[in-house]
Amino acid sequence: MTNPALIIALILGINITYVSIFTLRLILVIKAKRLAASLLSMVEVFIYLIGLQIVLDNLSSPIYIAAYCIGFGLGVFLGSRIEEALALGYSVVQVIADTVNTNLPDQLRASGYGVTVWQGEGRNGPRLIMQVLVKRSAEKRLLDAISATAPKAFVISHEPRHFRGGFWAKLLEK
Repeated sequence: MTNPALIIALILGINITYVSIFTLRLILVIKAKRLAASLLSMVEVFIYLIGLQIVLDNLSSPIYIAAYCIGFGLGVFLGSRIEEALALGYSVVQVIADTVNTNLPDQLRASGYGVTVWQGEGRNGPRLIMQVLVKRSAEKRLLDAISATAPKAFVISHEPRHFRGGFWAKLLEK
C-alpha cells in the first residue's frame, strides 16, 4: 500500500474505531459487565494490532504518526459520545430544596420517580432533602423537572455502584 492518503485514512479510521471500542470496554468493566467487556476486548486488540502494524511499517514518515495520534484523540471523543448516548446504568440524584414547603416530591412521584425525603438543616434554616434513583437515560428529564419546580434547589448527581430493595426492586420484579 503506497498511497499516502489511503494510509492516513486507514490509520485514522482504525484508531478512531479502536479507541472508541476501548472507551466502551472500559465503561463496561467499571459497570461490572465482564462478559461483554471481554468479548469487546478481543475485537479491540485485533483492530489495535492492525493499526499498530501499519504505523510501524511506516515509521519513517511523521505524517502517519500524526494520523495515529489524531485518530486516537478522535476515538476518545467519539467513544465518550457513544457512551453518553447509551447512558448505561443509573444515577442517584440528591436534591436539596431551599424550603421544606415544596410539592416537588409529590410531583416527581406523580411522574413515576421513587423519591425518599427527609428534612435537613442548612445555613439559612430547614431544607427538604430528596434522593431519587433514575436510569441515566432519563436523568436529563428528571433534572429538567426539578429545575422547573425548584429552580434554586441544590442538585448533586452520581452513579451508584450497587443498589437493592426499595422502589426500584419492586419495579424490576414486574
